[in-house]
Amino acid sequence: MVRTLCLLSLVWSCSAAFADVTSGPEVGKAVEGFPVEAVVGESAGQTVDPVAARGTKTTVYALVSSDKWSRPCARFLKKLDGEIGSVTDAKVVAVWLTADVRAAKDYLPKAQQSLSFTKTDLTVFPGDAAGPGTWGVNTDADVTVVVVKDGKATATFGFVSVNDTVVEQVMQAVK
Repeated sequence: MVRTLCLLSLVWSCSAAFADVTSGPEVGKAVEGFPVEAVVGESAGQTVDPVAARGTKTTVYALVSSDKWSRPCARFLKKLDGEIGSVTDAKVVAVWLTADVRAAKDYLPKAQQSLSFTKTDLTVFPGDAAGPGTWGVNTDADVTVVVVKDGKATATFGFVSVNDTVVEQVMQAVK
């Protein structure tokens, strides 16, 4: 009996550790713009508001907590980059959330060289490492994914443990 309870407790704690959390702006509401320093992509070297720049085009924002960046997260972004191309005018904007903006700006070109993104812009949020305040980013999430169409959040995901297996879930929301 004790052994069974220990096993159930272990299974429960593991599943809780990998569970998704609520993160991102409210679905159905217009998303507010915020500044980013574009490092890789169309606006590289500039400070831009990606929400304003993308306008009504379908955009997947991946707000990445830099201290939780990992190979599984890289595989997630790489697969998402490959699949987003099937949607006309859609793009991924990866936003690094960090306390060390300079280090992120130095690192992201190396990540691009390794991952060879074609439909993903790599940017750094220059403000609080918790992200834009109006976006409601949960700091427990490794990556917060927000699908935006016509300027409104149509889906949000707070992935505590992200990998390429969840790309299909995100792409269903995009399509």
